[in-house]
Amino acid sequence: MTDQSWDPYERDCPTRQLLDRIGDRWTVLIIGALGDGPLRFGELSRRVDGVSQKMLTQTLRALERDGLVTRTLYPQVPPRVEYELTQAGRTLQGPLGALDDWARTHMVGVLAAREAYDLSV
Repeated sequence: MTDQSWDPYERDCPTRQLLDRIGDRWTVLIIGALGDGPLRFGELSRRVDGVSQKMLTQTLRALERDGLVTRTLYPQVPPRVEYELTQAGRTLQGPLGALDDWARTHMVGVLAAREAYDLSV
């Protein structure tokens, strides 16, 4: 496939999987948390409140596989591992930051719409 043939609206296009990864709530939060620099697993877990150890591990592995996060193991006792955004991962900070800003800005309206909807059904 050439760059021009990537079409996430086609079922088998790999861009659909990538959009699923980027749009995942844990990915959005992990990319945001790593925006200030590398973090250890425990630090990342505390920063992304509510993520289970299993989901954090799975998401970090998927982000590493997609080239968005790098994992660095420091050979010391006890071993230290840090996670950091790659260059490609850093390019997601703007778009995902815009989503974060949008959610914060529009939350009051969304809550009002939900309440109105719930009262009407």
